[in-house]
Amino acid sequence: MSDLTHPAVRESRRSQLHSLRETIPLRSLFRSHLAGSGPTWIPLVLVLGAIVAVSYADHLVVPLSLIYLCILPIVVGATFLRRAISYGLTAVCVLLHDYYSPKGVNLGLRTFHNLTAMLCFALVVYVIRRHMEQREALATTVRQQRDDLLRDVELAAQVQRLFLPSAKPVIAGLEIAGMMHPARGVGGDYYDYFPVDARTTQIVVADVAGKGVPAALLMSATAAAMRFGANHDRNMLEQIQRLNTGILLASDDERYVTLLIAEIDTHGRTIRYVNCGHNPALLFRASTGTLTRLNSSCPPLGLSAEEICELVSADLSPGDVVVFYTDGVTEAGNGGGEEFGMERLSAVVRSGSSLSAEDLMSSIYNAAADFCGDDFNDDVTILVVKCDFDGSSTPIS
Repeated sequence: MSDLTHPAVRESRRSQLHSLRETIPLRSLFRSHLAGSGPTWIPLVLVLGAIVAVSYADHLVVPLSLIYLCILPIVVGATFLRRAISYGLTAVCVLLHDYYSPKGVNLGLRTFHNLTAMLCFALVVYVIRRHMEQREALATTVRQQRDDLLRDVELAAQVQRLFLPSAKPVIAGLEIAGMMHPARGVGGDYYDYFPVDARTTQIVVADVAGKGVPAALLMSATAAAMRFGANHDRNMLEQIQRLNTGILLASDDERYVTLLIAEIDTHGRTIRYVNCGHNPALLFRASTGTLTRLNSSCPPLGLSAEEICELVSADLSPGDVVVFYTDGVTEAGNGGGEEFGMERLSAVVRSGSSLSAEDLMSSIYNAAADFCGDDFNDDVTILVVKCDFDGSSTPIS
């Protein structure tokens, strides 16, 4: 078979193999986790040089034995050289000491001295090696646990995303866009929208106190309860009371949920809502250019058994925009300790009121991200509802 390999490629391969042959023997002296890092000859030369220097000094200082000064290079070598090489260095130290020792010393005494030094060096190497192996085993275990935890968090994030809307809704008279950006792998924010009947759509935004896995677990329970309640309860106040009871049973005293639930009637052109300690949604009036806050009407859920809430309603007109969000937006901070705040959020809503719901949602997120350098300290959820009562969208089934 003819060799079709280009000569330049063959030459490159020969040079790589030659370099590999030169590198492998030297790297084989080192422990596996250090064999591929940095120039290998420098620490090896330093250790051998230190041993030779101590042995030569021992030869010069005749009245006093300096062999035990070899412990320092032996300790250094035991931390990065392989086991056999580390023990071999002890023999090298003893042989050099014996070679440079005065010749008039009794043979039996010199042999005893050499054996004692070798045993001492071997014990030092054993202790250092044992310590390093235990550290490596611990580091391996920590890495495995970290990787397992990251996989579990990613799985939890995938499950959490199942509770969020997966497709852009098609609702007659409404244009809806929403997003949730967790500060960690999983978060405690939740939003959803689903039809109650042919003319009414229910919208929910919630925020569990805290971040991470505990908040995500309570968020998942809240999301499941909201879905179940939407299919069985037609009264938002009863739905809130049931949810409050469930959260009290499922969480401790330090966990609570702020929630804003709203129902938009596209035929009656009204919005009814209950705000349980959540950030006030912003209602932009297209006809007047004013912003109205849908303020809290009762405490957060999970704080007390009796949740006394107030149902509030407001009229809607074509072109009106309702913006729901969590405190991760308004509390996004910059390097100077200043928060994004309601004023900046209101300004973005006013300036982007003519945009589509999707574009306005992106504009709000980008403004907050630019303000805080895309370093959010809390979960961020934004849900924009734009009233298009004169449109011709197909209603959701």
